[in-house]
Amino acid sequence: MVILRRCLAIVLLLTAAAAGAVAADFVVIVPVANMFREPDNNTDVVSQAIYGTNVALLDEKGEWKHLRTPDNYTGWTHVSALRPLPPSRTYASSGSIAEVWNRAANVYRETNVTAHAPLLTLPFETRLEVVSTTTSGWLKIRLPDENTAWIQSGDVLLDPKPLSIDDTIELAKRFLGVTYTWGGTSSFGYDCSGFMQMLMRHRGRIMPRDADLQAAWDGLAAVAREQLQPGDLLYFGRSPERITHTGMYIGDGKFINDTTYQHPMVQIGDLNDEHWSKALVAARRLK
Repeated sequence: MVILRRCLAIVLLLTAAAAGAVAADFVVIVPVANMFREPDNNTDVVSQAIYGTNVALLDEKGEWKHLRTPDNYTGWTHVSALRPLPPSRTYASSGSIAEVWNRAANVYRETNVTAHAPLLTLPFETRLEVVSTTTSGWLKIRLPDENTAWIQSGDVLLDPKPLSIDDTIELAKRFLGVTYTWGGTSSFGYDCSGFMQMLMRHRGRIMPRDADLQAAWDGLAAVAREQLQPGDLLYFGRSPERITHTGMYIGDGKFINDTTYQHPMVQIGDLNDEHWSKALVAARRLK
């Protein structure tokens, strides 16, 4: 099953590269949309897509849509979490874009935080179309339903740049304590590989979604344990062929990871801990 999934992911990546940008059919209109293994919310969550993500339609069954996200991951999402996109239109992919930079940000109907409850609370990395700015610290934004709303400028970045290793480590620490969520890809709850994928995205690289696929990805080079440097990625499991967990080395024998071990949350682990020392099976560095 692992080999089959890995081969499928590689095929999808190659297909996307050959075809260019994948056309989008829907945009996500809820803060975080679960993607299920089957068209049934009683099956397991395989991943998530956050608000404003453009997704491609692969198949549909009743009110369920089989989708592909921009990182070429697939899963089933209920239509209530989606809005159809007009032909040749994607959301927040050009023009002036604001990206949520706090762990969460509120969107309001007016430039006032007390007059009404927020329209939405959006996770980190949500991309929003900017209509205009004000001198009082607000941005007018266009939502995927074409309505407009307001967000405070202190919650977003207008032109995020790829981060250095040190800045990536500082970014990772901002999420300490965020609850572990299986299949999670948002600041409302990551899983281990979703957390690492997000961090590498901010270094300007798009990695595969799952830990075993990441370890096999050709954008990473193998590193010996005695040669670890801050920013290297660590992979844990029963063997190099059975990788089930990942984290990022931050120096002095410590690493940051999102795990259910002892406390289900983003936390700092110690490679001298027998639990982790025995489970470490691979280390990788961005090429």
